Amino acid sequence: MEIIKLVNINKIYKSGKIKIHVLKNINLKIFKGEFLGIIGPSGSGKTTLMNIIGCLDNDISGDYFFEGKNIAKLKDKELSKIRNRQIGFIFQSFNLIRYFNVLENVLLPTFYNKGISKKEALERAKNLINFVGLSDRIHHKPNELSGGQQQRVAIARALINNPDIILADEPTGNLDSKATEEIISLFFSLNENGHTIVLVTHELTIAQKLKRIVKIKDGIIEADYKNNI
Repeated sequence: MEIIKLVNINKIYKSGKIKIHVLKNINLKIFKGEFLGIIGPSGSGKTTLMNIIGCLDNDISGDYFFEGKNIAKLKDKELSKIRNRQIGFIFQSFNLIRYFNVLENVLLPTFYNKGISKKEALERAKNLINFVGLSDRIHHKPNELSGGQQQRVAIARALINNPDIILADEPTGNLDSKATEEIISLFFSLNENGHTIVLVTHELTIAQKLKRIVKIKDGIIEADYKNNI
């Protein structure tokens, strides 16, 4: 089943008379249950593509379909609902609220989801915190956690609204090798449980473990292939 379909997507940044063509005629399909890696050199357009997929950047030309809906035709309220309930975001810098503890950070997306009760949200949050191995840190603040532990909190937060797709932009970029291995193992566990994941990474050792790779260079999809794993 197709979750994402991009058709001739172009992204141009304008600064005065200067135009920078960041993405050029991108055509891409992402299917339910996939673990897709997006790789490419710095400045190739990886993060821009991820922002478009995540409905964070709609100033584009071309057509973007999310579960069959043309994103360009949706109102801001509908887009916000998709970002909150159907897409889970994980970033390199964790983006945790420093004065919230682990539980409060994980619960944060549910504050904007009227489709879930406080009781259910709390139960989900505790289960997810247990899933990522942080039950003994549930009341700790981010500054009391290691980088790997903070990213685990971010993963639990991304999952709290049971999204259709998880977008991870360089999620191990600020982690040491041991924490990186643990986080990638966690992603594989999520994928085995049916979660669709799109992972942007510059680390080839990680990309080589994924079944499908999209390689971007100079704003163009240079290759889209499957690894023989």
